[in-house]
Amino acid sequence: MDTAGKSPKALTLVAAILLLCFLISTAVVLALNLRFVYYHDIKALGIAESSGMSPETIRRNYDVLIDYNLLWHKEALRMPDFPMSAEGEIHFREVKGIFDAFQILFLLSIAGLALIWLWCREKIGRSFARLAGWICFGLTALLGLFALIGWDKLFVGFHKLFFNNDFWIFDAATDPVITILPDTFFLHEALLILGVVLLGGGIAFIWGRKRNG
Repeated sequence: MDTAGKSPKALTLVAAILLLCFLISTAVVLALNLRFVYYHDIKALGIAESSGMSPETIRRNYDVLIDYNLLWHKEALRMPDFPMSAEGEIHFREVKGIFDAFQILFLLSIAGLALIWLWCREKIGRSFARLAGWICFGLTALLGLFALIGWDKLFVGFHKLFFNNDFWIFDAATDPVITILPDTFFLHEALLILGVVLLGGGIAFIWGRKRNG
């Protein structure tokens, strides 16, 4: 029996927000862990040629950077082939804080969705999934447009929003790691995140339109 039409609005909204948080955090966690995207960009973007380092050295340092951003990693960042300024270390620590928050959000949203579905399935039906799907469509359309038309402005705006300093503006003389992290790679990561959110939103929307079994 489909109870979506009788769903309490507040509970439906909470479930939709939890699903949205799950989809976004999943996309970010995947982008962090799918290292093959960067490995592909090493060749595609000519990172070895522009940085003057071998692909093996670049991958080794990138892997250290990604390991540092994993939730359970507690040690200070020390890249084997790059010196790092105090400002650079602060910035990477702030970046880790953001990734840690998304990984915690991923776990909490799974737990929240499981609880709501187990305890309130008959009350909320699937209307929350349709709502989350619509929100995903809107977000990806808006952010995707900005990314494709004004990526530089979006990139700068993101840093100004999430960081209260300018330590993200690296000087290659003091933080040469920036030579292996071109802006185009971050664009690829952003498009990957948007693609996963769009796919997840589409699946949620289709599932939300079906009648409960």
